[in-house]
Amino acid sequence: MENEKKVLLSGIQPSGELHLGNYLGAIKNWAELSDQFDCYWFMADLHTITVRQDPAALRKRTLAQIATYIACGLDPEKNTIFVQSHVSAHAELGWVLDCYTMFGELSRMTQFKDKSARNADNINAGLFTYPCLMAADILLYQPDFVPVGEDQKQHVEICRDIANRFNHLYGEVFKVPEPYIPKTGARVMSLNAPESKMSKSMPDGCVFLLEKPEDIMRKFKRAVTDSDTERCVRLDRENKPGVANLMGIYSAVTGKSFEAIEAEFEGKGYGVLKPAVGEAVVETLRPIREETERLLADKAYLESVYRAGAERASRAAEKTLRKVYKKVGFLPR
Repeated sequence: MENEKKVLLSGIQPSGELHLGNYLGAIKNWAELSDQFDCYWFMADLHTITVRQDPAALRKRTLAQIATYIACGLDPEKNTIFVQSHVSAHAELGWVLDCYTMFGELSRMTQFKDKSARNADNINAGLFTYPCLMAADILLYQPDFVPVGEDQKQHVEICRDIANRFNHLYGEVFKVPEPYIPKTGARVMSLNAPESKMSKSMPDGCVFLLEKPEDIMRKFKRAVTDSDTERCVRLDRENKPGVANLMGIYSAVTGKSFEAIEAEFEGKGYGVLKPAVGEAVVETLRPIREETERLLADKAYLESVYRAGAERASRAAEKTLRKVYKKVGFLPR
């Protein structure tokens, strides 16, 4: 139908707390996307167990992630919010796609190499076939777009390759999705290592969405700037990456241009910049933290959200799975 919304899907692993990079780089824009697209947002808990997890902590983080999504503006009435493991079609299609993905393709994936290096004592088969499950996550819902960061395009590319291979064999079963890279998403770097992306794996330089204001302020006051003698606030990504990162964060949370930020801090130095950025972030995150805490106190409501989301997601996923099963020759259930 002409007026039918295009479908968009994305998921984040509940392997750690959501942080400022997740918010400014992606989640902040999701509420607006839900006005334009038919959106599916899921907690990618199946993916988390490629690395060993504490079960109770994983359940707690998954629920907190659902609450945080809602607190960030994702209306459950307008968005399908669900937990990946609650829709069995993900694992089922994942196995089928394992059988249509080449060993060489998987061995070239940079995430497998990176995670293998970090978890040398647990290089498991799930870690290797991770992209097949990710392709299943995407293709089940026949999305037009998948929002990804520039550094995640490889996952969408292998998903497209798998879909095209399957379609070549069996006809147009899967819609081949396009990566959707929001132009407004901020790339947030670590506060204490500005050459690296902000990551939960480096908690000292990472600002978490539910963190206490005093802890956020402490991290910003300790943020790396630069060691030159100029000590002025100006945008120079190559020579002043720490200052550029702080300016980028400040711009993202206040809406101010870099020119306006340079003018605001002219002659004031880093000792004024760092707490100002920290305070702006604290005030941006305050309503998110407070609303998340309120929602977490109402577990019955959160359960109703993820159960309803799983039902809606399952209906869409099962249509695709039935088509795939028929094409590969399985008897109907």
